[in-house]
Amino acid sequence: MTIDLPLSQSPGLRGVPLADVPANRKEFTSDQEVRWCPGCGDYIVLAAVQGFLPSLGLRRENIVFVSGIGCSSRFPYYLDTYGMHSIHGRAPAIATGLATARSDLSVWVVTGDGDALSIGGNHLIHAMRRNVNMTILLFNNRIYGLTKGQYSPTSEPGKITKSTPMGSIDRPFNPISLALGAEATFVARTLDSDRAHLTEVLKAAASHRGTSLVEIYQNCPIFNDGAFDVLKDKDEAEARLVRLEHGQPVRIGEREFTHDAHADNPTQAFEISRLDDGTMAHVPIGIFRQVERPTYDDEARSQIAAAKRELGDGDLAALLAGSDTWTVSGAQS
Repeated sequence: MTIDLPLSQSPGLRGVPLADVPANRKEFTSDQEVRWCPGCGDYIVLAAVQGFLPSLGLRRENIVFVSGIGCSSRFPYYLDTYGMHSIHGRAPAIATGLATARSDLSVWVVTGDGDALSIGGNHLIHAMRRNVNMTILLFNNRIYGLTKGQYSPTSEPGKITKSTPMGSIDRPFNPISLALGAEATFVARTLDSDRAHLTEVLKAAASHRGTSLVEIYQNCPIFNDGAFDVLKDKDEAEARLVRLEHGQPVRIGEREFTHDAHADNPTQAFEISRLDDGTMAHVPIGIFRQVERPTYDDEARSQIAAAKRELGDGDLAALLAGSDTWTVSGAQS
Protein backbone atom coordinates (compact mmCIF):
# COMPACT_ATOMS: atom_id res chain seq x y z
CA MET A 1 0.00 0.00 0.00
CA THR A 2 1.05 3.61 -0.44
CA ILE A 3 2.59 5.27 2.62
CA ASP A 4 1.58 8.91 2.65
CA LEU A 5 4.02 11.33 4.22
CA PRO A 6 3.04 14.77 5.55
CA LEU A 7 3.91 17.08 2.67
CA SER A 8 3.87 20.85 2.50
CA GLN A 9 4.52 21.09 -1.19
CA SER A 10 3.11 19.95 -4.50
CA PRO A 11 4.22 16.67 -6.09
CA GLY A 12 7.28 17.07 -8.27
CA LEU A 13 9.08 14.74 -10.65
CA ARG A 14 6.99 11.59 -11.24
CA GLY A 15 4.74 12.71 -8.39
CA VAL A 16 7.61 12.59 -5.87
CA PRO A 17 7.58 15.44 -3.30
CA LEU A 18 9.69 18.47 -4.05
CA ALA A 19 12.36 19.71 -1.69
CA ASP A 20 11.63 22.70 0.52
CA VAL A 21 15.02 24.27 -0.20
CA PRO A 22 17.08 23.82 -3.38
CA ALA A 23 19.92 21.35 -2.86
CA ASN A 24 23.45 21.34 -4.21
CA ARG A 25 25.87 18.64 -5.30
CA LYS A 26 27.61 18.48 -1.91
CA GLU A 27 24.37 17.49 -0.21
CA PHE A 28 24.09 14.45 -2.49
CA THR A 29 27.69 13.36 -1.89
CA SER A 30 28.29 10.92 0.97
CA ASP A 31 31.30 10.93 3.29
CA GLN A 32 32.48 7.53 2.01
CA GLU A 33 35.81 7.22 0.22
CA VAL A 34 35.19 6.41 -3.45
CA ARG A 35 37.03 3.18 -4.19
CA TRP A 36 37.27 2.25 -7.84
CA CYS A 37 40.39 1.62 -9.88
CA PRO A 38 42.13 4.75 -11.17
CA GLY A 39 40.71 5.66 -14.57
CA CYS A 40 37.47 3.73 -14.11
CA GLY A 41 34.53 5.19 -16.02
CA ASP A 42 32.38 4.82 -12.90
CA TYR A 43 33.95 8.00 -11.51
CA ILE A 44 32.59 10.03 -14.43
CA VAL A 45 29.10 8.59 -14.12
CA LEU A 46 29.05 9.19 -10.36
CA ALA A 47 30.13 12.80 -10.83
CA ALA A 48 27.42 13.32 -13.46
CA VAL A 49 24.71 11.83 -11.23
CA GLN A 50 25.82 13.81 -8.17
CA GLY A 51 25.85 16.92 -10.34
CA PHE A 52 22.37 16.61 -11.83
CA LEU A 53 20.43 15.15 -8.88
CA PRO A 54 19.96 18.60 -7.26
CA SER A 55 18.34 19.85 -10.47
CA LEU A 56 15.49 17.37 -9.98
CA GLY A 57 14.31 19.40 -7.00
CA LEU A 58 13.61 16.32 -4.88
CA ARG A 59 14.27 15.65 -1.22
CA ARG A 60 17.20 13.33 -0.60
CA GLU A 61 15.02 11.15 1.61
CA ASN A 62 12.67 10.60 -1.34
CA ILE A 63 15.40 9.19 -3.57
CA VAL A 64 16.64 5.60 -3.32
CA PHE A 65 19.37 3.81 -5.29
CA VAL A 66 19.30 0.01 -5.41
CA SER A 67 22.27 -1.92 -6.76
CA GLY A 68 23.16 -5.55 -7.28
CA ILE A 69 26.70 -6.93 -7.29
CA GLY A 70 29.65 -5.58 -9.25
CA CYS A 71 31.91 -2.56 -9.42
CA SER A 72 29.05 -0.27 -10.42
CA SER A 73 26.98 -1.58 -7.53
CA ARG A 74 29.07 0.36 -4.99
CA PHE A 75 27.18 3.42 -6.24
CA PRO A 76 24.75 3.74 -3.28
CA TYR A 77 27.67 4.18 -0.85
CA TYR A 78 28.75 7.37 -2.56
CA LEU A 79 25.39 9.14 -2.66
CA ASP A 80 23.79 10.79 0.37
CA THR A 81 20.36 9.38 -0.42
CA TYR A 82 18.67 6.21 0.69
CA GLY A 83 20.18 3.16 -0.94
CA MET A 84 20.59 -0.59 -0.83
CA HIS A 85 23.45 -2.76 -2.01
CA SER A 86 21.39 -5.85 -2.72
CA ILE A 87 22.15 -9.29 -4.16
CA HIS A 88 23.38 -10.42 -7.55
CA GLY A 89 20.93 -9.62 -10.33
CA ARG A 90 17.98 -8.91 -8.04
CA ALA A 91 18.07 -5.11 -7.91
CA PRO A 92 15.10 -4.67 -10.35
CA ALA A 93 12.96 -7.01 -8.23
CA ILE A 94 13.72 -5.11 -5.02
CA ALA A 95 13.19 -1.80 -6.79
CA THR A 96 9.81 -3.04 -8.08
CA GLY A 97 8.67 -3.64 -4.50
CA LEU A 98 9.85 -0.19 -3.42
CA ALA A 99 8.22 1.60 -6.35
CA THR A 100 4.94 -0.24 -5.79
CA ALA A 101 4.82 0.31 -2.03
CA ARG A 102 6.06 3.90 -2.03
CA SER A 103 4.67 6.30 -4.60
CA ASP A 104 6.64 9.09 -2.90
CA LEU A 105 10.03 7.65 -3.93
CA SER A 106 12.22 8.23 -6.95
CA VAL A 107 13.64 4.73 -7.47
CA TRP A 108 16.92 4.05 -9.28
CA VAL A 109 18.72 0.82 -10.16
CA VAL A 110 22.47 0.77 -10.77
CA THR A 111 23.75 -2.39 -12.39
CA GLY A 112 26.39 -3.76 -14.75
CA ASP A 113 26.34 -5.88 -17.88
CA GLY A 114 27.09 -9.02 -15.88
CA ASP A 115 24.77 -8.31 -12.98
CA ALA A 116 21.83 -7.25 -15.17
CA LEU A 117 22.11 -9.49 -18.21
CA SER A 118 23.34 -12.78 -16.77
CA ILE A 119 21.92 -13.86 -13.41
CA GLY A 120 19.61 -10.83 -13.37
CA GLY A 121 18.31 -11.10 -16.93
CA ASN A 122 14.87 -12.38 -15.98
CA HIS A 123 14.32 -9.65 -13.40
CA LEU A 124 15.46 -6.98 -15.83
CA ILE A 125 13.17 -7.94 -18.72
CA HIS A 126 10.11 -8.26 -16.50
CA ALA A 127 10.68 -4.89 -14.83
CA MET A 128 10.79 -3.33 -18.30
CA ARG A 129 7.81 -5.36 -19.54
CA ARG A 130 5.74 -4.26 -16.55
CA ASN A 131 6.81 -0.62 -16.92
CA VAL A 132 7.57 -0.07 -13.25
CA ASN A 133 8.45 3.49 -12.19
CA MET A 134 12.24 3.23 -11.98
CA THR A 135 15.36 4.43 -13.75
CA ILE A 136 17.87 1.70 -14.58
CA LEU A 137 21.48 2.67 -15.23
CA LEU A 138 23.21 -0.24 -16.96
CA PHE A 139 26.99 0.20 -16.93
CA ASN A 140 28.41 -1.77 -19.85
CA ASN A 141 32.17 -2.37 -19.88
CA ARG A 142 31.84 -5.75 -21.64
CA ILE A 143 33.65 -7.62 -18.86
CA TYR A 144 33.25 -8.87 -15.30
CA GLY A 145 35.38 -6.38 -13.39
CA LEU A 146 34.73 -7.09 -9.71
CA THR A 147 35.44 -10.81 -10.08
CA LYS A 148 38.62 -10.08 -12.01
CA GLY A 149 38.10 -10.29 -15.72
CA GLN A 150 35.84 -13.10 -16.88
CA TYR A 151 33.89 -12.55 -20.10
CA SER A 152 30.38 -11.13 -19.71
CA PRO A 153 27.09 -11.37 -21.66
CA THR A 154 28.18 -8.35 -23.74
CA SER A 155 31.77 -9.44 -24.47
CA GLU A 156 32.49 -9.75 -28.17
CA PRO A 157 32.96 -13.18 -29.82
CA GLY A 158 36.55 -14.36 -29.60
CA LYS A 159 37.21 -12.36 -26.42
CA ILE A 160 40.16 -13.88 -24.57
CA THR A 161 39.68 -13.70 -20.81
CA LYS A 162 40.50 -15.78 -17.73
CA SER A 163 37.34 -17.80 -18.28
CA THR A 164 37.70 -17.98 -22.08
CA PRO A 165 41.44 -18.53 -22.69
CA MET A 166 40.78 -19.64 -26.29
CA GLY A 167 38.24 -16.90 -26.97
CA SER A 168 34.56 -16.55 -26.18
CA ILE A 169 32.22 -18.65 -28.33
CA ASP A 170 29.11 -16.87 -27.02
CA ARG A 171 27.07 -14.42 -29.05
CA PRO A 172 26.68 -11.25 -26.97
CA PHE A 173 23.51 -9.47 -25.97
CA ASN A 174 22.68 -6.08 -27.45
CA PRO A 175 21.16 -4.46 -24.34
CA ILE A 176 19.23 -1.86 -26.36
CA SER A 177 17.66 -4.50 -28.60
CA LEU A 178 16.81 -6.55 -25.52
CA ALA A 179 15.10 -3.59 -23.84
CA LEU A 180 13.11 -2.75 -26.95
CA GLY A 181 12.07 -6.38 -27.32
CA ALA A 182 10.79 -6.26 -23.74
CA GLU A 183 8.69 -3.19 -24.69
CA ALA A 184 10.53 -0.81 -22.37
CA THR A 185 8.97 2.64 -22.65
CA PHE A 186 12.24 4.60 -22.37
CA VAL A 187 15.45 3.24 -23.88
CA ALA A 188 18.67 5.20 -24.33
CA ARG A 189 22.42 4.85 -24.68
CA THR A 190 25.22 7.23 -23.76
CA LEU A 191 28.97 7.30 -23.07
CA ASP A 192 30.82 7.84 -19.82
CA SER A 193 33.26 10.20 -21.58
CA ASP A 194 30.58 12.57 -22.94
CA ARG A 195 29.54 14.40 -19.77
CA ALA A 196 27.07 16.74 -21.46
CA HIS A 197 25.30 13.96 -23.38
CA LEU A 198 25.31 11.68 -20.32
CA THR A 199 23.67 14.36 -18.17
CA GLU A 200 21.08 15.19 -20.83
CA VAL A 201 20.05 11.55 -21.20
CA LEU A 202 19.93 10.98 -17.43
CA LYS A 203 17.64 13.97 -16.94
CA ALA A 204 15.27 12.72 -19.63
CA ALA A 205 15.28 9.23 -18.10
CA ALA A 206 14.59 10.57 -14.61
CA SER A 207 11.57 12.55 -15.77
CA HIS A 208 9.99 9.63 -17.66
CA ARG A 209 7.07 7.94 -15.92
CA GLY A 210 7.67 4.23 -16.24
CA THR A 211 10.80 2.14 -16.67
CA SER A 212 13.77 4.00 -18.11
CA LEU A 213 16.74 1.93 -19.28
CA VAL A 214 19.97 3.82 -19.94
CA GLU A 215 22.93 1.82 -21.22
CA ILE A 216 26.21 3.58 -20.45
CA TYR A 217 29.35 2.53 -22.31
CA GLN A 218 31.96 2.63 -19.56
CA ASN A 219 35.67 1.85 -19.57
CA CYS A 220 37.29 -0.77 -17.33
CA PRO A 221 40.97 0.24 -17.33
CA ILE A 222 42.16 -2.97 -15.68
CA PHE A 223 40.41 -5.88 -17.41
CA ASN A 224 39.07 -4.40 -20.66
CA ASP A 225 40.88 -1.14 -21.22
CA GLY A 226 40.15 0.72 -24.43
CA ALA A 227 36.99 -1.22 -25.32
CA PHE A 228 35.36 2.00 -26.58
CA ASP A 229 38.43 4.03 -27.57
CA VAL A 230 37.24 4.40 -31.17
CA LEU A 231 34.16 6.21 -29.86
CA LYS A 232 36.21 8.56 -27.69
CA ASP A 233 38.65 9.69 -30.36
CA LYS A 234 37.24 12.92 -31.80
CA ASP A 235 37.76 12.05 -35.46
CA GLU A 236 36.66 8.44 -35.12
CA ALA A 237 33.59 9.39 -33.08
CA GLU A 238 32.45 11.83 -35.74
CA ALA A 239 32.42 9.03 -38.30
CA ARG A 240 31.01 6.29 -36.11
CA LEU A 241 28.48 7.79 -33.70
CA VAL A 242 24.88 8.05 -34.89
CA ARG A 243 23.32 10.73 -32.69
CA LEU A 244 19.60 10.23 -32.18
CA GLU A 245 17.21 13.13 -31.63
CA HIS A 246 13.46 12.82 -31.94
CA GLY A 247 12.16 14.42 -35.12
CA GLN A 248 15.65 14.90 -36.55
CA PRO A 249 17.13 13.15 -39.60
CA VAL A 250 19.37 10.13 -39.15
CA ARG A 251 21.95 9.58 -41.86
CA ILE A 252 23.75 6.29 -42.30
CA GLY A 253 25.74 6.10 -45.52
CA GLU A 254 23.35 6.86 -48.35
CA ARG A 255 20.27 6.22 -46.25
CA GLU A 256 18.37 8.95 -44.42
CA PHE A 257 15.19 8.83 -42.32
CA THR A 258 13.53 10.78 -39.52
CA HIS A 259 13.93 9.39 -36.03
CA ASP A 260 10.61 8.91 -34.20
CA ALA A 261 11.33 8.08 -30.55
CA HIS A 262 7.65 8.47 -29.72
CA ALA A 263 6.38 5.80 -32.10
CA ASP A 264 4.24 3.27 -30.27
CA ASN A 265 5.60 0.49 -32.48
CA PRO A 266 9.27 -0.05 -31.56
CA THR A 267 10.20 -1.55 -34.94
CA GLN A 268 12.18 1.44 -36.21
CA ALA A 269 13.98 1.86 -32.88
CA PHE A 270 14.87 -1.84 -32.91
CA GLU A 271 16.19 -1.55 -36.46
CA ILE A 272 18.40 1.36 -35.38
CA SER A 273 19.69 -0.66 -32.43
CA ARG A 274 20.86 -3.38 -34.80
CA LEU A 275 23.29 -0.98 -36.50
CA ASP A 276 25.68 -1.58 -33.63
CA ASP A 277 27.97 -4.54 -34.22
CA GLY A 278 31.44 -5.68 -33.29
CA THR A 279 33.10 -3.27 -35.70
CA MET A 280 31.47 -0.19 -34.11
CA ALA A 281 31.18 1.31 -37.58
CA HIS A 282 27.79 2.79 -36.68
CA VAL A 283 26.97 3.19 -32.99
CA PRO A 284 23.65 4.91 -32.20
CA ILE A 285 23.54 6.97 -29.01
CA GLY A 286 20.72 9.02 -27.54
CA ILE A 287 17.07 8.16 -26.89
CA PHE A 288 15.83 5.25 -29.00
CA ARG A 289 12.32 5.12 -27.54
CA GLN A 290 10.25 7.35 -25.26
CA VAL A 291 6.53 6.54 -25.08
CA GLU A 292 3.79 6.80 -22.49
CA ARG A 293 2.04 3.74 -21.07
CA PRO A 294 0.32 2.98 -17.76
CA THR A 295 2.78 1.85 -15.11
CA TYR A 296 2.63 -1.34 -13.09
CA ASP A 297 2.91 0.35 -9.71
CA ASP A 298 0.26 3.00 -10.47
CA GLU A 299 -2.19 0.32 -11.56
CA ALA A 300 -1.39 -1.94 -8.58
CA ARG A 301 -2.08 0.91 -6.17
CA SER A 302 -5.28 1.69 -8.06
CA GLN A 303 -6.48 -1.89 -7.63
CA ILE A 304 -5.69 -1.83 -3.91
CA ALA A 305 -7.60 1.43 -3.50
CA ALA A 306 -10.59 0.01 -5.41
CA ALA A 307 -10.60 -3.13 -3.27
CA LYS A 308 -10.51 -1.08 -0.08
CA ARG A 309 -13.41 1.04 -1.29
CA GLU A 310 -15.43 -2.07 -2.04
CA LEU A 311 -14.43 -4.30 0.87
CA GLY A 312 -13.05 -1.97 3.50
CA ASP A 313 -9.98 -2.88 5.51
CA GLY A 314 -11.37 -6.37 6.03
CA ASP A 315 -10.45 -9.04 8.54
CA LEU A 316 -6.97 -10.56 8.24
CA ALA A 317 -7.98 -13.95 9.62
CA ALA A 318 -10.88 -14.15 7.17
CA LEU A 319 -8.58 -13.16 4.31
CA LEU A 320 -6.04 -15.88 5.21
CA ALA A 321 -8.75 -18.51 5.47
CA GLY A 322 -10.30 -17.39 2.21
CA SER A 323 -13.55 -18.67 0.77
CA ASP A 324 -12.22 -21.99 -0.59
CA THR A 325 -11.69 -23.92 2.64
CA TRP A 326 -12.79 -27.36 3.70
CA THR A 327 -13.14 -29.15 7.00
CA VAL A 328 -11.65 -32.64 6.69
CA SER A 329 -12.73 -35.19 9.26
CA GLY A 330 -10.74 -38.36 9.67
CA ALA A 331 -11.68 -41.73 11.11
CA GLN A 332 -11.89 -41.85 14.91
CA SER A 333 -9.47 -44.21 16.61
